[in-house]
Amino acid sequence: MTDDKTKNGAAPDAEAEATENLKFTPARDGEKTIDADGDIIDAELLSDEDGEETDFAGFPGMDEGMMAQVQEMMGKLERVEVLEKENADLKFKLGRLAADFDGYRTRTTQDLDAAEGQGIAKAAEQLMPVYDDLERAVTMGSEDPAKLIPGVKAVQTKVLTIFSKLGLEMTGQEGEHFDPQWHEALQAVPGDEDDRIVQVFQAGFRMGDKLVRPARVVVSRKG
Repeated sequence: MTDDKTKNGAAPDAEAEATENLKFTPARDGEKTIDADGDIIDAELLSDEDGEETDFAGFPGMDEGMMAQVQEMMGKLERVEVLEKENADLKFKLGRLAADFDGYRTRTTQDLDAAEGQGIAKAAEQLMPVYDDLERAVTMGSEDPAKLIPGVKAVQTKVLTIFSKLGLEMTGQEGEHFDPQWHEALQAVPGDEDDRIVQVFQAGFRMGDKLVRPARVVVSRKG
């Protein structure tokens, strides 16, 4: 019976099946495997040649460490893209801020110029009556010199009234105590007490705590 199976080709089929099993059956840990020719090979080499352990996520030859590096690099590139967008947004906002500041500075300059012009016009308007009084005093003095002095004194009084309305206060009158904050001593003369104004060369003016012009005076020195 054995001879009949050999003649009918059964034995060669069994031999082929055994060969296939030897070639493709993976070895256990620490064991060797045999190829179709009967040579002993390392199962790890066979796995490497088949590419089943070195392929990662569809990329031939890429292991897990390499894939981690690629993912880290891609994350950094995405971060760079986000930073570039944020930088562009900041530049845009800075440009808008600079334009707004330029507009504000222009408007402020214009407002200051307008306020200064209005202040000058207001002060000139206050002084126009003084000019009119001086013109009348000169006309009357040319006709009668005796009337010139009263006319000039009236103009002087009006000027001081206008200064008072503008917030100006005269300082440096005779008999006033000398104060270096408001007065400038041009000369010292003997007197009954120290630092008393005895003569005024030029009146001074102040506006609150701010000195506009110091009074130029002569002061006494007790001697």
